[in-house]
Amino acid sequence: MARKRAFFLAALAAPLAVLAVPAIAQASLAMLDSLDRGGWEVRYRDGSAARKVCVRTGREFIQLRHSDSGCNRFVVEDSATDVTVQYTCRGNGYGRTHIRKETASLVQIDSQGISGGKPFQFTAEARRTGACG
Repeated sequence: MARKRAFFLAALAAPLAVLAVPAIAQASLAMLDSLDRGGWEVRYRDGSAARKVCVRTGREFIQLRHSDSGCNRFVVEDSATDVTVQYTCRGNGYGRTHIRKETASLVQIDSQGISGGKPFQFTAEARRTGACG
């Protein structure tokens, strides 16, 4: 009986192991790694004040409304030109951000979610402006 149960559990686990492989590969976010490092300016389409961001990894664009470093992230899309990440910041809301690369120094950002108990939604363009400063 124990042998049958072990076989049954192994049969159930096999498809799950196969599904886990794409999730690991999916989480590389290589497009963000290909962005130019340095100072960037984020210009919001709604006319809000522009924001300066020092880009070291490209992942700085994922959570523009949540500076929390302990947020959980789930990669929804990860291609050579597009990245979509959904994240949850325990006790401080959540968000979903889509970043589209036009060049290594120009990206388009769409983000929405809840921050500080209030909803947010924005579209923005970010351009590299030079060195971090």
